Amino acid sequence: MATEKISKRKIMLIGTGFVGMSFAYSLLSEKGIDELVLVDVNTDKAKGEEMDLSDGLVYAETKMKIRAGSYADAKDTNIVVLTAGIAQKPGQTRLELVKINAKITKDCCENLKANGFDGILICAGNPVDIMTYVAYKTSGLQKNHVFGSGDVLDTARLRFAISERLNVAPSNIHAYIMGEHGDSSFVSWANTYVGCKNLLEYLDEKGDVSLAELQELYIGVRDKAYKIIELKRATYYGIGLALKRIVTCVLNNERAILPVSSYQQGEYGQEGYYIGTPSIVGSNGVEEVIKLPMTDQDQELFDRSFNTLRQTIQDELSDLLADYE
Repeated sequence: MATEKISKRKIMLIGTGFVGMSFAYSLLSEKGIDELVLVDVNTDKAKGEEMDLSDGLVYAETKMKIRAGSYADAKDTNIVVLTAGIAQKPGQTRLELVKINAKITKDCCENLKANGFDGILICAGNPVDIMTYVAYKTSGLQKNHVFGSGDVLDTARLRFAISERLNVAPSNIHAYIMGEHGDSSFVSWANTYVGCKNLLEYLDEKGDVSLAELQELYIGVRDKAYKIIELKRATYYGIGLALKRIVTCVLNNERAILPVSSYQQGEYGQEGYYIGTPSIVGSNGVEEVIKLPMTDQDQELFDRSFNTLRQTIQDELSDLLADYE
């Protein structure tokens, strides 16, 4: 795929549940998308969503064509966003969703492959790092053309929380949650900045906020999805907007740095699987994994998170992926 701005802009959404349709609805404020194709195993649901969403086009920023379609539409699609899967239930961890969502992801990707898809595949089903690995293995696409939403939403939550505590605009908080999109994620505080100033230096100078307090903020961010699910059964608006942000990076070849779930090739001492790391995202997918200088503690946390994902894949999905090794 060329690295210039994509000219024909056709997006396929697989999965018209809450997350998928929150993403689709967010596209109504994005100019320049030619076509949005909705695909779901429940074809009536996809058709109903097409009809409902299209009703708002007269008031929207976009003139894109919206329609219910099928995998046959994949051949000339630029970007596929895969949200199909069962949702996380109250009290359930993301890793507990592995087997059933891996089977759904595999089936979707085999259908994409059979219909000649050769674009960028963005995964959002949970556990997203593992689903991204399954998608890579079963889609036949290049490693960098498959990636997951990773820690993009977690990072947005963190930046907002820090900005409120420090009374600084969120756009000037440069922080990244890394690792699994889940319980073993972590923040590299040594690589966090307020504007152009290192956060640790900033805290030392101000003296009224401690790193321990910000670490507690992070714990709240990490567990925020559990609280939202407890209160309203599901999370979808935040991830819908996060997916829009990722998609626009690809469509416009922004080469923005986002903490997506990227294939690791030794940048952090690990390789062969997907995990959340700051990465340059453009029209060629993940164009580079940014290697940050890690403290010993950061590296230990990264290794622990990576090994959790690797072990889960090996323990739970070896049979499902046996034909793709």
